Amino acid sequence: MKKLIVLFVALLLTVSLPVTGTAAGTTQFSDVPQTKHFAEAVYELAGRNIIGGYPDGTFKPGNPITRGQAAAIITKMLELDTDQVKNPGFKDVSPENGYYKAIAALAEKEIIGGYEDGRFGPNDPIKRGQMASILVKAFDLPRYAIEDKDNPFKDVKNYSYISHSQNILIIYHLGITTGTTPTTFSPNASITRGQAAKMLKAAEESKPQMKTLQANEFGWNKIEWFNDQEKNPGVFKAALVTGRKTPAGYTGDRLQIVPLKEGTGTLSFGEGSTYFPDEKNYKKYYVHVKKTDGEWSVTLEETDDQFPTAAGLEMTQEQTKQVEQVSLATMEGEQLSDSVAFKYCKKGIIDHLCIDIDKPGQYIATVHYKSGKKIRYGIEAKQETARFYYDIQTLMERTSHSVDLSNDDYYSVKPGHKVGKFTIPKGSEQIAVVTREKGTNIFRAEAKKSGTFQVELPDDRVLAYPGDDFLYFEGVSIQVEQLGTILHVTVRPYIHDYMQ
Repeated sequence: MKKLIVLFVALLLTVSLPVTGTAAGTTQFSDVPQTKHFAEAVYELAGRNIIGGYPDGTFKPGNPITRGQAAAIITKMLELDTDQVKNPGFKDVSPENGYYKAIAALAEKEIIGGYEDGRFGPNDPIKRGQMASILVKAFDLPRYAIEDKDNPFKDVKNYSYISHSQNILIIYHLGITTGTTPTTFSPNASITRGQAAKMLKAAEESKPQMKTLQANEFGWNKIEWFNDQEKNPGVFKAALVTGRKTPAGYTGDRLQIVPLKEGTGTLSFGEGSTYFPDEKNYKKYYVHVKKTDGEWSVTLEETDDQFPTAAGLEMTQEQTKQVEQVSLATMEGEQLSDSVAFKYCKKGIIDHLCIDIDKPGQYIATVHYKSGKKIRYGIEAKQETARFYYDIQTLMERTSHSVDLSNDDYYSVKPGHKVGKFTIPKGSEQIAVVTREKGTNIFRAEAKKSGTFQVELPDDRVLAYPGDDFLYFEGVSIQVEQLGTILHVTVRPYIHDYMQ
């Protein structure tokens, strides 16, 4: 079913029902004592002529809010022009409807939407999840993504394609509302008038200070990617608000920059895609965040700086403890340093020894162990001008590798089976020279250049072991990777699934 975008839950507009009085400081509702948690919000908004009560002097805080009432109140709250409105085309909202102008004004700004069948449902009550979305849109709250670890609600799935989920977490983390319990938000529960008053006032007051960048400031229609995580990611959060298509054209995207703490972070953004940014239409900034007398300031400093970037040389933490020094040379053999600084680091789930690379190019890092052993690694640093860090690739040198088909880590031939004839493809010796140790099932390859091929075992299509009735050996796979002059060869069983 199409996502339902609803308008902000609000209280009855004073023009739609007689009220008990709306002058600031004079309104009193018999059913809203000052001890109620929503009382302050109700009386403040009533004093501003934003909400009203009933002729009998009550407010009826437990009654639900309808979508039409919400449209009226949020339009007044945002001080929108309702004189020059376009018909939003909802089949159940004619120009004679008392909420028509408010609904049309909000629909034009895409703060509200209708049902899949073309209705708006002005008399339908608003739900908590729907209200979260309208709060975020109406008050232009920061749209940065909330991580799964910061979602306390079992009934809110934190996926962008699920209606209202991110907006629920946004208003929760801004302190606009809590859940119905510590672990549930109840997104399908209706909103009462008292709850709506409190949330409305909280949303108005909770919008953090932030800086907004419009795509058209840079001569663009779109901002398709951004990165606020490259350096000091806790200083601020960025959020992309996409535009919309209209008959007059695309309205343009904007980027919200929300300060979190004092310091300096980095921000890059532009056209293209996240993984393949446009190398022409992009911007890179240092983002300086300061707080003075309770007020945040965000200053942007444009830059073309590139930062030294860690190159990860894959090895275990225990292996790094045995390293004595690391030397660095260009791929052509020019020695750059006999001893570069190194440290243990983790990239994802893989252990590495890391050294910093501060210029683009290809390098050879030689790791010297205390035992006298040496291992070389190829390193390539590519400059991506739209990023602050280099794109780093590394490759450990391994010119020789073997596999024992009788004792492989994953699959082996059946115990006691000896492989017979094998066929090496013609011309493959230019990639790697393959030999078999006499009297064994061990195949070895000596690397020559990058490429892949398979050694076929035409007479030995035996089932893979242990105990898989659907896999059998086709032969041995050879893969040679190359980075500059560094080669890395891998030899493994070539398994075939005959059920395919």
